[in-house]
Amino acid sequence: MTDYRHERRQKFFQQIFAATFSDANLELARQDISRPTLAKLIGVIPDLDAEIQTAAPERPLKDINKVDLAILRMTIFESREKKTPKKVLINEAIELAKEFGTENSPKFINGALAKLLLDPQTENE
Repeated sequence: MTDYRHERRQKFFQQIFAATFSDANLELARQDISRPTLAKLIGVIPDLDAEIQTAAPERPLKDINKVDLAILRMTIFESREKKTPKKVLINEAIELAKEFGTENSPKFINGALAKLLLDPQTENE
């Protein structure tokens, strides 16, 4: 039996992935009042992407797999918006990477999120 929180994250990840796949989809999602959380995430994508870039400076955003990017954006957004334990967020992100990403996705997601969410320098921010 799948945890309902995991199922919600799966659906949210899929919405983010679909919304950010093209500029037209992005604009539709930004204006969709029926999904306010998605619209809020879309509004802070530049901030999220700047954070992601600091964790993976050797990989430009355009070179990051779209699935991985959607998972990273969702996880960082949730870490800002909710009080979910960071290790839970990382575990959930890795599970999504295993389900939807490439063979290398779980390792990349784990490394990037460990830098972003567990780094002692960012722990108190």
